[in-house]
Amino acid sequence: YSGSGIETTFTQGEDACLAAMVPGLPASTDTAPALMVVGTLADVVEDQMRSLFDRMGLQVSFFPPRNSQAMPVVGPNTRYLLAQPFLADTARALQSRGAQHLAAPFPLGVEGTTAWLQAAATEFGVAPEVFEQATAAPRQRAEKALAVQRQMLQGQRIFFFPDSQLEIPLARFVHRELGMDLVEVGTPYLHRQHMAAELALIPTGTRISEGQDVDLQLDRCIADAPDLVVCGLGLANPLEAQGITTKWAIELVFTPIQGYEQAADLAGLFSRPLKRRLKLAA
Repeated sequence: YSGSGIETTFTQGEDACLAAMVPGLPASTDTAPALMVVGTLADVVEDQMRSLFDRMGLQVSFFPPRNSQAMPVVGPNTRYLLAQPFLADTARALQSRGAQHLAAPFPLGVEGTTAWLQAAATEFGVAPEVFEQATAAPRQRAEKALAVQRQMLQGQRIFFFPDSQLEIPLARFVHRELGMDLVEVGTPYLHRQHMAAELALIPTGTRISEGQDVDLQLDRCIADAPDLVVCGLGLANPLEAQGITTKWAIELVFTPIQGYEQAADLAGLFSRPLKRRLKLAA
């Protein structure tokens, strides 16, 4: 497989790597359903997720594992949640081994994390009161922290250039939980099945673009004059030179952003460029 950040995006490299590993995963011999979380997560995020599942009484395996000698088993009893939205080839490979995908929004922000966890809870018959008890405290902490960030971001207009396939879940998060207005949401590839739950939460009529036609996208962006643009490094400086505030998309790939405890950090990635603009203008 190619993991090059030059030939492909970093996210495609992860997908290719994990898909190449799936044929070598041990076959499951159990018949009882088992839960797997798929997608590379920071150790702290994985620990938080495992703790939440433990509190719900669910055992979970993570793919990829921290230890290469402890590969998870897979088979028709496997039910998996995608932690990252760019794993189309990996998902296809897992399904070829009999695993079943649990459709859900992605675990970004309070809403996404709760719905993601709920998909597993529903599949494995976790009682509503057990789910509430397991998630209430971290959910409330995250909601309180997001309220602070919302003061800066409410009503700000945001434009996403296509970069990582994170764009649609991020757009759902910034709009629904931070009150930002979506000007355009670009994504390099739109996997309609994996994104179905996310698209259902995006406002009707939102401009969504697939693929990369940079000249036309730049024309639309400059004409729309959004308050914040999420884009690659190559576009950031030219846009900043025209007075448009930018956020590097690559930071959203390499920063731990999944789960309740990271929700405020994720919001901060969007608010900091706007705070910087205010300081420079002062």
